[in-house]
Amino acid sequence: MHLSMKNLFRTYIRRNLPLYNSPLVARSFSVITNRVSRSRTARQGIQSRIQTQTRNMASATSFYDFKPLDKKGNPVPLSNYAGKVVLIVNTASNCGFTPQYKGLEKIYKSISAKHPNDFVILGFPCNQFGGQEPGSDDSIQEFCQVNYGVSFPIFGKTNVNGDKANPLFEWLKEEKPGLLGMKRVKWNFEKWLVGRDGKVKGRWASTTKPESLENVIMEEIAKGDGSKGDGSKGDGSKGDGSKAEL
Repeated sequence: MHLSMKNLFRTYIRRNLPLYNSPLVARSFSVITNRVSRSRTARQGIQSRIQTQTRNMASATSFYDFKPLDKKGNPVPLSNYAGKVVLIVNTASNCGFTPQYKGLEKIYKSISAKHPNDFVILGFPCNQFGGQEPGSDDSIQEFCQVNYGVSFPIFGKTNVNGDKANPLFEWLKEEKPGLLGMKRVKWNFEKWLVGRDGKVKGRWASTTKPESLENVIMEEIAKGDGSKGDGSKGDGSKGDGSKAEL
């Protein structure tokens, strides 16, 4: 509530409600207006951080240049994951592909057990596809942990398409377009693989099961050790059929 509006409202109350000047009413009014002001300030803070990300997108050269927001609206520098192979997934809680959380957690634990400092999965909840992620950030986190035991990071709910799309996803789509050059994300649980160098290595459709990507991920990890996987083709595909479907 803008200051001028607050003053107008206060004047109206004083003129029309004799009880306004009582300590109880005055105190209640003060509490309400302060809460509105804090809420507005918080929204402006989040919007400002999103606008900053958008301005910085044009100068982005790698995955590590972005700072998406966590569930509390705080920016997380993706440079925190420098040197790791990263699988990014746009997720939803009420989708036919939601059970893929189980497969994602499975490969996360399997690969992390062999390479504890070399791999991470990052989940980005999105409500743009059929309204299948309607809950709050807190409820989404709880859903993932209670139903699928998810232990990899889940970020704040975000958009992946449109004018308000997360700058990270705008960059991912630009770096690795889909079939026939289509950049738009088609549905929940699309997947992108980012190498240790911060470059996008592959993109897969929602129908690609997480378990089928384990060898591709292991091959990408091996590149950091100066070796190449037997099936690596360098185009987001591998020799056993788990090619990029987009």
